[in-house]
Amino acid sequence: GPLADRLAEPAGGGAPPSTMQRLVQSRGAEEWVRVRFGGGGGRTSAAATALARTAEAPSGLVGRSASAVAQTWREVREHASPAERDTMVLLATAALVTPIMGTLNLSPVLGFLFAGILLGPTGLGVVSDVATTTKLAEFGVVFFLFEMGLELELERLKSVGRDAFRLGGAQFALTSLVFGAVATALGASGPAAVVLGGGLALSSSAFVIQLLSEKGELATRFGRASFGILLFQDIAVVPLLVVTPLLGGSSGAALGAALRVAAIKSASALAIIFVTGRLLLQRVFQLVASARDQTAFLAITLLTVLSMSAFTQALGLSDTLGAFLAGVLLAESKYRYQIEADIAPFRGLLLGLFFVTTGFSIDLPLALASAPAVVGLALALHLSKTAIVAAICTANQMKPAAALRSGLLLSQGGEFAFVIFGLAQTHGILPVGQVKLMLTVVVLSMFLTPFLNELGASLSTRLEKARGGLVLQPDSEDIDKGEYVLVCGFGRVGQAVCELLTARLVRYKAFDMDPYRVAEARELGLPVFYGDACRPDVLRSFMSDEAQLTSVVVTLDDERSCTKAVRALRRQYPTATDMPIFVRAVNEQHRRKLGASSATAPETGPQEA
Repeated sequence: GPLADRLAEPAGGGAPPSTMQRLVQSRGAEEWVRVRFGGGGGRTSAAATALARTAEAPSGLVGRSASAVAQTWREVREHASPAERDTMVLLATAALVTPIMGTLNLSPVLGFLFAGILLGPTGLGVVSDVATTTKLAEFGVVFFLFEMGLELELERLKSVGRDAFRLGGAQFALTSLVFGAVATALGASGPAAVVLGGGLALSSSAFVIQLLSEKGELATRFGRASFGILLFQDIAVVPLLVVTPLLGGSSGAALGAALRVAAIKSASALAIIFVTGRLLLQRVFQLVASARDQTAFLAITLLTVLSMSAFTQALGLSDTLGAFLAGVLLAESKYRYQIEADIAPFRGLLLGLFFVTTGFSIDLPLALASAPAVVGLALALHLSKTAIVAAICTANQMKPAAALRSGLLLSQGGEFAFVIFGLAQTHGILPVGQVKLMLTVVVLSMFLTPFLNELGASLSTRLEKARGGLVLQPDSEDIDKGEYVLVCGFGRVGQAVCELLTARLVRYKAFDMDPYRVAEARELGLPVFYGDACRPDVLRSFMSDEAQLTSVVVTLDDERSCTKAVRALRRQYPTATDMPIFVRAVNEQHRRKLGASSATAPETGPQEA
């Protein structure tokens, strides 16, 4: 140590440093020892190394602590296998991304994408086994579609089915034709044009449904239309996967035969799933549930999801289609809510992993080298698909605001584009460079989707305000001339409140954000309307006849929504004397918060419920 310090000291009296000092300062003490003693023999080399490490060792408490941490990390890296390191990195990512993005008020999807770019092979390269991670992440989409199936009873599925075949069929056919024609005009071959048109016509089920779920908009008109279009696209993937390998050199007769086989497989799979599911699935779950063992119930749930997805995939269909149909079959069962609670952690973790692996797919050197082309193609993709989807939705009697939101939400490329373009590359239909470019464009379009969704919400709100269509207005025959109570939310608690008011011969009007629930109530002749209780303009619209409104009951099941609704009401009616407000509180802390806004807030916790 002292020797190294002396060697590196500048010469006194302003004299220039010697050759030895310049060598130590620029290349380290170890190099000086080798030069000075000739570097001959093992002992001299070992002494040089020991001297250099001693001379370059950090001094002070901070330096020693940093050195100890670095040494510990090196030992962990040496002893942990690559799979263990990848698991720790991905779990840390899943744990940190959501709270960080929540603090920034951004979608977690963006955070997972950023993390994938940073950790992937073209970034820092922290994750070593990308292939295994990607395969595991695909289960996230499978569980997500299963959960979506759980939300759809058969009556709701009929409504989505109409959107799927009417809107989805038109969207897929028209978008494929447009993109195929553009590819042909730019010099692509016939098979390449078919693959590019079909692959780019698809949208991302994982991104779109995640965004709809985050915002609670899956049951809105544009949400149902978007989901129906995605459902048709999942079905359309089947012929695409069959046709793409045949385009590499098969005859027209072979192509037609393959399409017929694919159609037969699709019909057979749907029939088998629904028949066996109806006959066996309920009985199997009843048998397992009778054991009252949570582990066994979770195991049969996971087995159902994975076996259904594997069955449809073995028949050449989408694995997500099988998971979705399994969810639909269980949606009518009494086990629905327990199943949904059991799979939620798996779905959330694996879906986040899916978005991370999507970020792995971004080729940073290619994206930077071809930045103008990538950005231009991504914007063209968004504009084209937005215009096509919005036009189709408008032609099917959807409001312009809802049509615009569906168009912007479905304007990205889909995850199945990776599979289809990869098949096209394998069979010589598309060159490697073109496939990499198109995949980078697709991932960039996915990255822009959350921002476009926010843009769509803003633009649709302006359109609705310009048209004056904020809510479904009551018909003239629905308007009661006497006093009434306004009930915000027509869920389980809201319905109980309305039944109590009816029993006491008290008139009420209720509104809810679930159009299906509203439609069912309207069919029964109940005064229930569609509207968002958290929006002051909607509340003002319902309170236009203030002289007849006696009080407001807020029964929303979300703490944040309840608080927002009460604050919106208090802006219009500052005191309890102006308007009594009764609110459903989820806990004691929430009750005190609502009480500060002069609202009567009985707590409806687990015991009260």
